[in-house]
Amino acid sequence: MDTGATIRHYTIIRTLGKGGMVEVFLADDLELKRQVALKILPEAVRRDAMRLARFRTEAEAAAKLKHLDIAQIYSIEEADGHQFITMEYIDSKPLNDLIPPDMACL
Repeated sequence: MDTGATIRHYTIIRTLGKGGMVEVFLADDLELKRQVALKILPEAVRRDAMRLARFRTEAEAAAKLKHLDIAQIYSIEEADGHQFITMEYIDSKPLNDLIPPDMACL
């Protein structure tokens, strides 16, 4: 998604990261007037039923967790053909910058 694009009531501010299965964006929640992180499935993943199911399972499992060190899941949504998780945005360094390289594989 491009900066300034809108999906439902969220406006994309910038890309936060990209992984094998999702892209994560910082967005403005125009309804609740807060910044959120959106984990959006790329098109190739949305067409794979198994990966889509894994995405939903991840959202359901993470939503059950409550801890100060875990971002809160707000919702799982679909709009304009996009599947995405809306979650708490925590302004910090990427984990790659915080975990020593020799500890990353543990």
